[in-house]
Amino acid sequence: MKKSSNSLRIGIAMAIILGTIGWLAYSGYGSSKSYYVTIAELHGMGDKAYKSNLRVEGFVKPGSIEQNGTHVSFVLDEFESHSPKAASGRSLLINYKGSEPPPDTFKDDAQALAAGTFGRDGVFHASELQAKCASKYAPGQPGQAPANAAPANPRAAVTPTGSSSNSPTAN
Repeated sequence: MKKSSNSLRIGIAMAIILGTIGWLAYSGYGSSKSYYVTIAELHGMGDKAYKSNLRVEGFVKPGSIEQNGTHVSFVLDEFESHSPKAASGRSLLINYKGSEPPPDTFKDDAQALAAGTFGRDGVFHASELQAKCASKYAPGQPGQAPANAAPANPRAAVTPTGSSSNSPTAN
């Protein structure tokens, strides 16, 4: 009889341990989820916006960056400042408090992604901040010639001797 009571105790202990591990995994998964939203979607979420971890993307408004060490406040706009839609776009004040300073690519009109929570004060409190590289580093569009491409008219190219091949007096 002693053997079966030890087996029962071990079984109960194992059930408690496995239940605790399962609960920790479930609660950790729920708290680490973050939803990707645009600025317009964030303003339309209602009370759900205040209860969720969010990632919001937009363009840094020129002249709005105020940095003090690793603490940065700035305005994120829905559209780039030179876009014709910029005047009708929405904006969002971001307050970033992180352990690292913002990346070097974080500048006026840079595309940025902030992860954190939206406060009832209307400010997005970010704990992570990413800035995408400027579009000048992106590859060209299909069918578009690179900036340092050869001239479109091959006859206008300079020959190895230094004379132009479309010249009527070329040898």
